[in-house]
Amino acid sequence: MLTTKMIGNKIAEARKKKNISQAQLAQQLFISSQAVGKWERGESMPDIITLNRLAEILEVDLNYFSEGFQAAGDETALKMTDGIDTKQQTLQEEASLSRSQEQQMLTNFSGSNLPESDFAGVTARKGKFSGSALRGSDFSGADLTGSTYMGSDVRGADFSGADLTGSSFKASDMREANFDSANLTNSRFYALDLADASFNKSILVSTEFKAVGLEGAKFIDVKLIDVKLIVNDLRKTVFERCIFNGVDFKHSDLRGLCLDGQTFIGVKFDGTALNDVTFRGATLKNVSFLATRALTNKYYRALKTICFDGAMMDKLTYATLKGMVEVDLSRVIVI
Repeated sequence: MLTTKMIGNKIAEARKKKNISQAQLAQQLFISSQAVGKWERGESMPDIITLNRLAEILEVDLNYFSEGFQAAGDETALKMTDGIDTKQQTLQEEASLSRSQEQQMLTNFSGSNLPESDFAGVTARKGKFSGSALRGSDFSGADLTGSTYMGSDVRGADFSGADLTGSSFKASDMREANFDSANLTNSRFYALDLADASFNKSILVSTEFKAVGLEGAKFIDVKLIDVKLIVNDLRKTVFERCIFNGVDFKHSDLRGLCLDGQTFIGVKFDGTALNDVTFRGATLKNVSFLATRALTNKYYRALKTICFDGAMMDKLTYATLKGMVEVDLSRVIVI
């Protein structure tokens, strides 16, 4: 006969083998560390649904807790039974359904006050964090696919390595947020502050940044594919060692920006403020610099200030710029 004390011992043994603390285990279960302590002391026992989640987290088979036994309540001993395979299958089916329902409840943190919370490695697909205080929280390595952050305070949050595919960030304060190596495929950033945010080595595919503050934000060693950077102030944004493929900078302000040595393929700078931008040693293929309205003297003067020294251009890009009055292409290499 297995008692609550024996079950507690099993939990403690598996937890220590995984080298995680009671607090760390509790965070992954979204419960208090005191509850885990009570289990391990034999003062209470998790229900079968929680046992199933424990088995996943501690990387043990569910039979580690329940082989040959049937849960009858928190303070009831588990007794030997026959036909364990059938009962085990039923328990697993019930656990799967309950986890699905529980996941929907647990991932709605809208309006919550959770600064500096630890969500590292959690799965919260389609999570809702609207109007939440998440300042300084750790989401590193988490699966947050399709999540929504609207009107939230996410300053200094760590999303490094997280899967944020299809997520939506709107009207939020995300200054100093860390998105290094995060997957931001099909994600949307709209009307928010990303000052000093970090996107180093992040995955940006069909990602959209619209009306976003990116002062001091860093994009280093990033390949931007079909990304839209529309109506943004990029004058103090840092781009280093990036590849821009199919990127649209429409109506953005790039004045004074250094884009030296980077690669631009199928990029549109249409209607963009480009005064004093430098493309020294950059590679440009099929790049468009058209104005959205009629070409004006002001637009031509802006193009004249661009530095293309040492840049390599395909014939189409070169011919397009050459047709514009006073654009200096004397030090350009045609490829």
